[in-house]
Amino acid sequence: MEPMVVKVWKNLPAEERTRLLQRSETDIAEAVRLVRPILEEVRDRGDAALREFTKKFDGADIGALPLRVDDDEFLRAERILSPELKKALEFAVENVRRFHESQRPGPMSFQEIRPGVYAGERASPIASAGLYVPRGRGSFPSMLYMLAVPALTAGVPRISVVTPPDPDGSVDPACLYAARILGLRDLFRVGGAQAVAALAYGTESIPEVTKIVGPGSSFVTAAKRLLADRVDTGLPAGPSESIVLADGGADPRLVLLDLLIEAEHGSDSSALLVTSDRTLAEEVASLLPPMVETLPEPRRTFARDVFSRYGGVILTESLEEAVEIVNLFAPEHLQIQTRDPFDVLPLIRNAGEILLGPATPFSLANYACGANAVLPTGGKALTRSAVSVRDFIKHSSVVRVSPGAFDEMRRHVQILADYEGFTAHGEALRRRTPRGDGAMPGGRPGD
Repeated sequence: MEPMVVKVWKNLPAEERTRLLQRSETDIAEAVRLVRPILEEVRDRGDAALREFTKKFDGADIGALPLRVDDDEFLRAERILSPELKKALEFAVENVRRFHESQRPGPMSFQEIRPGVYAGERASPIASAGLYVPRGRGSFPSMLYMLAVPALTAGVPRISVVTPPDPDGSVDPACLYAARILGLRDLFRVGGAQAVAALAYGTESIPEVTKIVGPGSSFVTAAKRLLADRVDTGLPAGPSESIVLADGGADPRLVLLDLLIEAEHGSDSSALLVTSDRTLAEEVASLLPPMVETLPEPRRTFARDVFSRYGGVILTESLEEAVEIVNLFAPEHLQIQTRDPFDVLPLIRNAGEILLGPATPFSLANYACGANAVLPTGGKALTRSAVSVRDFIKHSSVVRVSPGAFDEMRRHVQILADYEGFTAHGEALRRRTPRGDGAMPGGRPGD
C-alpha cells in the first residue's frame, strides 16, 4: 500500500471535500436498467425465473431442491456448527433481544386534549415482512438476527427470509442456526434482485410481503427503488462507512485497529480518522499502510482501495471543526475516542450510531452490544435511524369527542370549513343536534 498523506481539511479543494462527503454512493441508473427485466420475469414466471436467475447470477444450480429450506437442513446446520459458534450466536441474539424489548410499544395511548376531546394512538404490527440477508462478501448471520429480532419483537405474524445460496444450493449454516433459535422457519435460498421481486410480487413458493428490510448489492438497491411504489422497501443501507473522532488522548494503535474494521467490508466502504491533533494524525497515517498489508485477501485489497479512495486521515484546526465534519458526513458508524466522550456527545447531530470510548470498537456494536447494526448510509443519517421495532409497527390515530365537547368544537370547525370552501364538512356539523347525534333539525335522532 502507498504511504498515506494526512489531509488538512482547510487546505482541501472543494471538489475533494465533496468527494469524501459523497463517498461511494453512486448513481445506480445502469443497475436499474439491468434489473427491470429481471423483476418482470419474476412477476410473470415466478419460481421458474428464480431458479434460472439463481444459476445465472449466483452460480448455484439448486436443481430439484425446494426454494424453501426444509427442517432437515436446519437440523444439519445445527450439527455441523461448533459449540463455540452456536454459543456466540446465542449470546449475541440475547443481547439484541434485550435491547429491542425496550422499543416495544405499550398499550394504546389516550389523552384529553380539552374537556371531552380525546385523541391517542394505537400501535399494531405490520402484516408481513421480508428480510434480505446478503451473502456476496461473506456469511452474515449477524444480519439475520439484527433484522429478525425487531420484527419478532414488534409481533409481525409472518416473516420470510431470503438469502443467496452457495454453489451447491445450500444456505449458510450459521444463518440457519440463528433463524432456528429465533423460531423462524420461512427461509428461502434466493438472493439478488430476483429475491426482492419475489417478496414484492409473490411466487408459487415465496409469499408476497408488505415490507422488505435489509442491505444488499447495487442490484438489490435498484430492485427496491423500482418496487418502492408496490412495497415498503425500508431503510436504504449501502456500502459500510465509519468515522473515528479522536483527540490527543487517543491511543494511535487502537485508532488504527478501529479504522480497519469497516474498511475491510469492501472496496466501496469508507473509513476516516478526523482529529485536531497533528501527532495522532501523522502517527496513524504512518502505521496504517503496513497494518493493511497484514490482512488476508480479499480484506487486504478492500482496505487498500478504501484508503486510496474514500478513507484516510483528516486533520482539522480544532475539535469543533472536526465535529462539524462529522455532522456534515452523517456517518453510519461513529466512534468517539476523546478524553471525555460525553463532553463531545451533545455536539453530534448526525450519526447512525455513536460509540463512546476506546473499549467500544465498531466490532462489538456490529455483533453483540444489543443496539441494531443495520444503519443508514450515504448521508441518510441526516434524517433516518437504525432499524428498530418501530420499522415493523404502524400507528392508528384514535379519536373520541363527547356530546358536550361537540357543541364547543363545531362552531370553530364550521368557520374553518366554510373558509376552505368545504360545504359538506360544515353541513355535517350544522345538521346535527347540539349534542352531536344523528337528529336532523326539528326531527328525531336518525331521521
